[in-house]
Amino acid sequence: MTAEEIEQYLSEVNDELATQNVKGEICIYGGAVMYLVFKARPSTKDVDAIFEPVKYIRRAITKIAERNNLPLDWLNYGVKMFFVPHEKKKLFDWSNLRVYFPTGDYLLAMKVLSARAESFDLEDTMFLIRELKLQTIDEVLTIVKNYYPNKEVKSETVFQLEEMFERLK
Repeated sequence: MTAEEIEQYLSEVNDELATQNVKGEICIYGGAVMYLVFKARPSTKDVDAIFEPVKYIRRAITKIAERNNLPLDWLNYGVKMFFVPHEKKKLFDWSNLRVYFPTGDYLLAMKVLSARAESFDLEDTMFLIRELKLQTIDEVLTIVKNYYPNKEVKSETVFQLEEMFERLK
């Protein structure tokens, strides 16, 4: 999806909520933030998000998917297992929908914990390390621990971080 498409589909969620006189909030994560906010990649296949009220927004997601020939999970709740309270910033503010995104450090913590080789996680992690001007692996691991004190970073991910910092020298 392009930035214009994502904005259009989210605007349609607003319109659907308005027809039901419901106000909602969506916080986007992952590739959508890397694309829309940081301009770090050319597109994204879906929008990972946490949203309220779930029932109404799920209905809107389904209608928009059918109307625009999108997969039903174009806007999905897949990041719920990684969610912890965090600071968020406003991206869009429409009549019935506010769309937020997390700060770069929170997104970095999520990316480091998920670190899927078959995704853009490693490229996104490298981008965020540069964006946040981090100098050491310890700084990255401290950010992860600040948000996820009970989670361990995989040893393979630590090795990948070491390689990233070598390339940054």
